[in-house]
Amino acid sequence: MREMIFVMIYVSFDMVLGAYLIGNMTALIVKGSKTEKFRDKMTDLIKYLNRNRLGRDIRNQIKGHLRLQYESSYTEASVLQDIPISIRAKISQTLYMPYIEKVPLFKGCSAEFINQIVIRLHEEFFLPGEVIMEQGNVVDQLYFVCHGVLEVVGTGEDGSEETVSLLQPNSSFGEISLVCNIPLPYTIRVCELCRLLRLDKQSFSNILEIYFYDGRKILNNILEGKESSLRDKQLESDLAFHIGKQEAELALRVNSAAYHGDLYELKGFARAGAGLNRTDYDGRSPLHLAASRGYEDITRFLIQEGVDINIKDKFGNTPLLEAIKNGHDHVASLLVEEKAELSLDDAGSFLCSVVSHGDSDLLKRILSNGIDPNSKDYDHRTPLHVAASEGLHMMAKLLIEAGASVFSKDRWGKTPLDEGRMSGNKNLIKLLEDAKSAHLSEFPPHSQEITGERGCSVVVVLSCLCLEN
Repeated sequence: MREMIFVMIYVSFDMVLGAYLIGNMTALIVKGSKTEKFRDKMTDLIKYLNRNRLGRDIRNQIKGHLRLQYESSYTEASVLQDIPISIRAKISQTLYMPYIEKVPLFKGCSAEFINQIVIRLHEEFFLPGEVIMEQGNVVDQLYFVCHGVLEVVGTGEDGSEETVSLLQPNSSFGEISLVCNIPLPYTIRVCELCRLLRLDKQSFSNILEIYFYDGRKILNNILEGKESSLRDKQLESDLAFHIGKQEAELALRVNSAAYHGDLYELKGFARAGAGLNRTDYDGRSPLHLAASRGYEDITRFLIQEGVDINIKDKFGNTPLLEAIKNGHDHVASLLVEEKAELSLDDAGSFLCSVVSHGDSDLLKRILSNGIDPNSKDYDHRTPLHVAASEGLHMMAKLLIEAGASVFSKDRWGKTPLDEGRMSGNKNLIKLLEDAKSAHLSEFPPHSQEITGERGCSVVVVLSCLCLEN
């Protein structure tokens, strides 16, 4: 009897110990498996749903989506995480490129841009009835349809729903809200089991910063399809505003590269299709900035790209004038070789201002580039008038050597010599008188006799004074 009791106890203990060991061994073997992770996630999810007392419909949607993720996990891209990025990129190109190339949103975009989109895509699955995007929300994902059908639903003010269109394979949605940072105009709901490709906003924005020309193409494609994708004119206006804003930002970026002498970045902008003639808020082009900063290499590159070398900013300055004003003779010579012009709107006032400031170096550079030293301002004063009135001997000498006339008269009939005598500068007066004598010796006066009706004679003295303005 004792032996039977002992055997029973021994066998029971052995069974319990064996079950314990087998259970632990099984747990160790399956620990970290997808099934266990799914079970743990589902348990946590049920606790969360119970704690927040969510309704039956949303419970079923959440559980169904989680179950779909588990069932499709054996084919999703997460299994490729340990593979090198270069190989993953090739796999993505093989799997997703045929779909993305046919998306109307990317019509006319470069192959490099589309390739960057493809290698950043993530694959997702959705069950029928799931709402992927809801009207009024600002989304941060862009989706492309590989398989399945989705419906675009518009919700009225009274809460009524209307199916606007159906999204078939090779369609996209979320681009309006993503690109323009405006609320989503429609709700996107799944009709059939869908396989979608998702692109994050940050990745999309990073790509557009490099391929900004393709970004403009995308905006144009959205506008072209506005009959089917936009409900009212307000959205079209938002898109137009965004295009203008993007172009202004692009002009600033191109000008910034030119201002800082970054030829490599500027070439990158040119390769990507950026317009090198675009101007900023002051009407300054990249050539204006390169010339003003003295960047000969950038100036040469811009000329080779065919930019307008005589473009004016809002202040009437051309690139050649910017180079001359800032003392960059090599850049100025380069522009002159390409037939660049100063094109001063008011040469007289500009020269008078230069003389008044006593900037002899700038005056030399201006005169050497073909500006008429006898140009007049609003008071008919020439630069020599200003130099004489202010007693600027050096400036007057430069002007006379450049061909300035001492006989020009201003609005009040005064010549530069008159102004010089009033200033009291003896050296300046002598300079002007010598210039006058040189003019008279070069063009000596002569007389011509004219006989009147009564037989009297009138002698008219002609000299270089007849050249007065």
